[in-house]
Amino acid sequence: MNAGIRSLGVYIPEAKMTAAELAEQAGMPENVVTEKLGIKQKPLPGPDDHTCEMGVKAAREAIKKAGVDPADIDMVIYIGEEYKEYPLWTAGIKLQEEVGAVNAFAFDMALRCGTTVMAVKIARDMMQADPDIHMVLLAGGYRNVDFIDYKNPRTRFMYNLGAGGAAMILEKDSNQNTILGSHIITDGSFSEDVVVPVGGTKKPLTAESLAAGLYQLDVPDPDGMKARLEQKSMANFLTCIREALRKSGHTQEDIDYLAILHMKRSAHHYVLDQLGVPHEKSIYLEDYGHIGQMDQIISLHLAEERGLLKKGDIVVLVSAGIGYAWGANVIRWG
Repeated sequence: MNAGIRSLGVYIPEAKMTAAELAEQAGMPENVVTEKLGIKQKPLPGPDDHTCEMGVKAAREAIKKAGVDPADIDMVIYIGEEYKEYPLWTAGIKLQEEVGAVNAFAFDMALRCGTTVMAVKIARDMMQADPDIHMVLLAGGYRNVDFIDYKNPRTRFMYNLGAGGAAMILEKDSNQNTILGSHIITDGSFSEDVVVPVGGTKKPLTAESLAAGLYQLDVPDPDGMKARLEQKSMANFLTCIREALRKSGHTQEDIDYLAILHMKRSAHHYVLDQLGVPHEKSIYLEDYGHIGQMDQIISLHLAEERGLLKKGDIVVLVSAGIGYAWGANVIRWG
């Protein structure tokens, strides 16, 4: 049984923050923003760019490009962030309603910025296991940029967060853009290293904590996290990629395109160089920043637009998310 990607959809808000604007807010030189953080500009949410709604817009584009009847979709997986229009709300069911997937069932999935890679694996596995699931819609939005305080140097590695939505339609028994193998790693020793410290059951949101700005992302022990993460992160990136390729019957020498999340420029180049992948076989998302789990779909979308993908290419989607989670999917394009 094969499962493949039938279409992609992307929604990017019109509002942008430039490198100069970010540099001014963060109190750092503009060249550090562009060269080290790797941001020329990044999209910011407009007044109507709510999290699920951006996913709806991307899903409608994917449905249109696929030329399918939404009523033929069997399952909807919301791959957007938990930070959305309402707390305690299943966004996937709203998304299902908005796009007209009246015969589907829907649910939300969350693995922070690793959600899309995990959802591709889960959707493929569920299509293999359930004879009634033939077409799956993955869609969601992301605007965790709302939680960034540019005056907090502890969260500097997250200054690249932006906003947008993305979607993907997967189809069973398809030889188009076939999903081959996946590999996921999670490490709970990092599970409380990056948090919004208030607003949960441990520390409910109060007027005082709101006034103090404690509702934004923070890193309680930045030096400890950095030291521990440096020992594992790049190695886990490479392990996920190599293991996903092994499960697919391929090696890193077969990679034709790497759809990787936005991270600092030196880390992006390090991963490519360790794999022996020429830099032109990946798109550095310096005009988008990090739109969380939407990055892989955005990268694929841009690669299609720029003619970087051809029939038979081995494409690898790569993710990492706070928690920490690393993941990779391998796809035979065309």
